[in-house]
Order: sequence, then C-alpha cells, then structure tokens
Amino acid sequence: MRVLIIDGYVDEPACLGVPPYMAPYPRYIAGALVEKGVKPQDISYRTIDQMRRHREPVRFDMTVIIAGMTVPGKYLRAAPITRKEIQELSHLEGIKIIGGPIRLGFGEEGGSSAKSFSMPGITLAKNDIEAFVYDSLDNVKDPDCVQHRMRTTSEIGRWGENGAFIIRQHPDYPYVMCELETYRGCPRHSHCSFCTEPFYGKPDYRKIKEIIQEVSALYAHGARYFRLGRQPDLFMYQAKNGIPNPDALEELYGGIRNAAPELKVLHMDNANPVTLARYPDESREIARTIVKYHTSGDVAALGMESADPDVIMANDLKAAPDEVFEAIKLLNEVGAARGASGLPELLPGINFVHGLKGETKKTFELNFEFMKKALDSGLMVRRVNIRQVMTFAGTPMYGADENVAKNKEMFLSYKEKIRNVIDLPMLRRIAPAGTVLRDVRTEVYDKITFGRQLGSYPLLVGIPLKLELNTSYDITVTDHGHRSITGIPVPVDINRAPLKLIEMLPGIDKKQAALVMRGRPFKNKEDIIKRTSVSGKILDYISVD
Repeated sequence: MRVLIIDGYVDEPACLGVPPYMAPYPRYIAGALVEKGVKPQDISYRTIDQMRRHREPVRFDMTVIIAGMTVPGKYLRAAPITRKEIQELSHLEGIKIIGGPIRLGFGEEGGSSAKSFSMPGITLAKNDIEAFVYDSLDNVKDPDCVQHRMRTTSEIGRWGENGAFIIRQHPDYPYVMCELETYRGCPRHSHCSFCTEPFYGKPDYRKIKEIIQEVSALYAHGARYFRLGRQPDLFMYQAKNGIPNPDALEELYGGIRNAAPELKVLHMDNANPVTLARYPDESREIARTIVKYHTSGDVAALGMESADPDVIMANDLKAAPDEVFEAIKLLNEVGAARGASGLPELLPGINFVHGLKGETKKTFELNFEFMKKALDSGLMVRRVNIRQVMTFAGTPMYGADENVAKNKEMFLSYKEKIRNVIDLPMLRRIAPAGTVLRDVRTEVYDKITFGRQLGSYPLLVGIPLKLELNTSYDITVTDHGHRSITGIPVPVDINRAPLKLIEMLPGIDKKQAALVMRGRPFKNKEDIIKRTSVSGKILDYISVD
C-alpha cells in the first residue's frame, strides 16, 4: 500500500509567519502505518505549499490530509489548507481521510464560528486521526465503518518513535522545528468559554522515557530543533495533586539534552499564569530548570485572555490581572539575562482574546493599562498576541460571538495602540540596537530579505539587502518596527561594503561613513581608528579583509 500524508496544518507560531515546522500529526500517522505493516518507503509526505507549487499527478492507495486550526494568525510564507483545496483533493484516487483540528470544525479566520466539516469523497476522522488511520487498515475497503476513537499515550509513544523518519521528507529539512507533545487535557474543574482543551478530558501525561525515546529517534534522523508544546501548561506536566512537579521537568529536560546533545533549539510553548502565581516556589524552580537546559530566545506563552474582571467572570477565565503580573515578574526574574542567541533566555508572551462575552469599551482600556503597567515597570514581554475568538461547537462561546462585529472598530483602534505604544518600546528593550541575533535564517525576498531564527515566536527580521535564501547569518539590530526588527549581516567587510550598509552600522553617522569610504582600504582595525573617528563598539561589527 502506498500512502500520501498531506500536511495542511499551521500551528500558533504563525503570529508573524510560521517557521519551518512539523507537528506530531504526520509523525504519529507515519508510525501508525509502519506498525500496521506499511513500509516506510511507501509513505510519502507533502506540505500543502508543496502541493500548491507542484501540480504533479497524485496516485496513492490512501491519502491522509491534516487540516484545520484552533488559533488564527498571519503568515509569512505558509498558509493552512483551504476548503477549496480540500475539495480538489477529494477527487484523488484511493481512500481519502481528513483529520486534525478540523474535526472540531473548519474556520479560516478569527472572529467567526467554525462550521462542522463534511465533504463527499473524504472520510472525516472525528477523533484522533492517527488512531483512525491505524484502525482503518483493518477495514481498508470501507473506512466509513471504522470506529472513531482517541489514541492512547502508549500508542503515540510507539508511533512517535517509529514515525520519526518522516521529517526527512519535510521541504526545509534539516531546519525543521519538531513539536513534542507532553500531555493534553485540562486539570481545571471548570473551563474557559472558548477553550477546546476540555474535549480531551483530564490530563493524560506521557511518560518521560517515551518522550525522550521520541527525541532520540528524531535526533537520529537529523532533527536538531525542538519545541515542547501540545499542552495547556508545561509547568503542570506530571503535576501531583494539582501541584507542579519540578523533579519531572528536571528529568524531562535533562533527558532530552542527553538524547540530543548537539541540538540547536529547545523551546517551550504554553504556561498558565495561575500556576506561576499560586505556586511561585515550584514554578521558579521549573523556570530555572528550563533555562539550565534550553536554548535562549525561549517564550512562555501566558493565556491571560482579558484584564477585565467582568469578562473574566462571564467566560470563567482563570487568571486575575494581578496573578498574570506576578507570573510576568517571575519569568523576568529567572529569564531576563541575554543568552547565546542574542535574545533573553526566557520571557513571557501574553495572549489576549477579544469578542468574548461581557466585552465592552472598558475591556480594551483595561487590557491596554495592564500592558502599560508592565512596560512602565521595566519588565519584558516578548510578544503580545491579540486575536479575535474563533468558536467551536461544544464550547459555551459557540454562536455567542456577536461582540466581534459590534466592537470591531474599537478592536482595530486598540490593536494599533498596543502596537505603537507597547510593542515598539518593548521590542527596543528586548533587542536594542547593536544586539547581534545569531543564526537568522533567510526565507523570503521581496525588495528586502526576510528571515528568522528557528524557535517559538521568532522575531521577524527585515534585511535591506538581497541575500541568498535558506542561509543563516548573524544579524545586528539597526532599527525596530512594531513586531519586527531591521538588521544587517555582521561582520561587515569595511573595505567592500557599500555606503548604504556602512551608514546602517549601529552608532555610525553619515559623516563617519563618508570618512570610512574615503579612507578605504584599511589594513586592520587599528588603521580604522587611526584614520577615522570610528572606534569603540562599532569595531565589533566589522571585519577588515
């Protein structure tokens, strides 16, 4: 049997364009297929972007499509699969199965309700797609008769390891961020009005040794970039009686480092600010463990959602503003030091959701005031994610999103105010001019070259030069946008660089740049100091060849 896995899924790092990324879905599916006897050489993987670029004939016995999103965003060079594209795929030969977040409903933008998905010619996996594919191989002729079920942690322990080989087929390999699942399900007794995590039930923690075995398998296949995601709160992994378990995080992180000793990136995703605020000692120990083993530039995304007490109560949100502020302070205390990547070790990110029940003009004011307090207190927040709610059937918010349209003008005005008044000075604090960002990988050229470091919520870097794509550069920060920075590759060859590039060096003015141009060529840095007024920190950004 020949099987094609089409990856049309884009996860939340899409805030400024998703970096090269592979969720666990295709790896689990590939592992499930192998366990059922399908040969690895008969399993093919394509991203939806590959399918868009190359309209090749597709003939497989089975096509498995991963689709849907739970968090809308904007994209630099990748976008989730569309309904029209799914319809085109429904005409392929063989069995067609679709699953992933689309099982909860299909939506393409924030501020809307996801609609239940149904399309002739394609079977929807109504629970876990990897389990459905696994079971369907016992009844290939009639997948519609296959039971829909959730997979177990022991199954994905096997499938994640056995399916690791599929990363080699990713178009960006080996520069692929591999998402690692630690657990899913919410430990809270009541749930936020819009959240889909309760659909998974109580937390079902994966065994530490099985996560490490999966890392080891991925590493053996060339993976060097990892993110611990797919959980609502990493700080509650393997929690005991509702209390964070620092020993489990020490064992997990230490084990990953042993299994992948030369990894390039180890980042995390979500943390619940309530955990950090209510269990500061345990959370501080966990944060220190993360900083001990991870790579810098890491972000703990905090689901604040709203600073308005009325919205918090109406939507059963969990974190009060004071608790979120304490969580921000704790992460700054542990993670503010600048690391090898050029960015601080571990900073908080803040998620706001708009269009929730009880939202008024006061909501926007309180959210802004909260972020202004963080800024004025000298704290750092790596990024502020502002989105409109996407609602799903089975959640209390479903069909109750009238505030999205009603408050749209206020939302847009407030969002612009956050970008101008908060994001810009915050970014200058996080990555001041002269900061050198290591290993920025170029991705797109459109009058300027855009690149990013691989990691969680990577900074978008605009480089006002035409550089070779898919290449890594060290970039020094020269200017700031609202959510991105401008920079130039360093070191700058002072004897060959154009005037425009020399003028962009941090701390150099046009008069000094003109002196440099007239004085070329220089023998060495001492010669530069002797014959121009250029000295000090600027010399760190240049080379003399």
